[in-house]
Amino acid sequence: PLSLLFPFYRQLMFHVSSSVLLQFFLSFSRSNMRHRPIGIGVQGLADAFQLLKIPFDSPRARQLNKDIFETIYFGAATASVELAKRDGAYESFKGSPASEGILQFDFWNVKPSDRWDWDNLKSEIKTHGMRNSLLLAPMPTASTAQILGNNEGTEPHTSNMYNRRVLAGEFAVVNKHLLRELISSGLWSDTVRERIIADRGSVQGCKDLLPECVRAVYKTVWEYQQKAILDMAADRGAFICQSQSLNVHMAEPSTKKLTSMHFYAWKKGLKTGMYYLRTRPKAEAIQFTVSKEARQGLLNNGGEEKKIDENLPAARKMPLPQDQLSQTKPKIGLETQEEEECVGCGA
Repeated sequence: PLSLLFPFYRQLMFHVSSSVLLQFFLSFSRSNMRHRPIGIGVQGLADAFQLLKIPFDSPRARQLNKDIFETIYFGAATASVELAKRDGAYESFKGSPASEGILQFDFWNVKPSDRWDWDNLKSEIKTHGMRNSLLLAPMPTASTAQILGNNEGTEPHTSNMYNRRVLAGEFAVVNKHLLRELISSGLWSDTVRERIIADRGSVQGCKDLLPECVRAVYKTVWEYQQKAILDMAADRGAFICQSQSLNVHMAEPSTKKLTSMHFYAWKKGLKTGMYYLRTRPKAEAIQFTVSKEARQGLLNNGGEEKKIDENLPAARKMPLPQDQLSQTKPKIGLETQEEEECVGCGA
């Protein structure tokens, strides 16, 4: 049963980190033995919001974001105390902020919700200590998110349709939540598909085809103000004891924009201002799979006409993978998104 998986993998990871990490990498084994840091992360935050039909930048999403990370932090700290009761606190626990009842949100002057009994947990920590000095470190999850079918880390979707190129070849990727919703509501059609492709994976050019509630939930990261992304990062930062991977998306970055962004992130208290800076090309490949009617419909509904570079390889027509959705087989012909993540931290 699923209830047995958690204790099994917790014990497995303990043995792996003890026998492999600490014995074969002696250069940092002393630090690991003294402080015993771990890094817990998440993936698919954008998927959770879309399943709940919540726009990523809405007040409800912002509150849920805080609730999720407060819960993760409380659960991790509670488990660390239980392990300390059994195996003892980490070597350098005495004199640490936690030994004095000071947790991460106290440094941010943030008052947690009443959902969890933090006062009792702090008392337990003072009495028994913690097994781990650090607990949360949300990472990019570029590789594992693709394997598990989730969106990366805590980021919004970069596109609702695109082609992905890997060593094994090229395949189409479609936002499965959008596709299922459009099919179930009878809104999916060739016209919608071509309009989304023409707008580089955005549904904002479908004002005459899709209701506002759908377009609000399925915005891409390029259509959110980065200030909102930074605000959400700061909200959960109060419950992250290490730091978090945070990518910034700017279609046309400038020194002024980046300087303003970094100062805003710094004033919000973020430990990491930016991991990757994502930009968009000013010109795109010719999309032979998109009709003139779809391009004109995009312009009529507030979309922008894209600059075409005839020297770029034309976007190719790609079939939808069978495991994306069994009910339909839409045709995809999109720009290519290549893998360029850091191998060392792209778990």
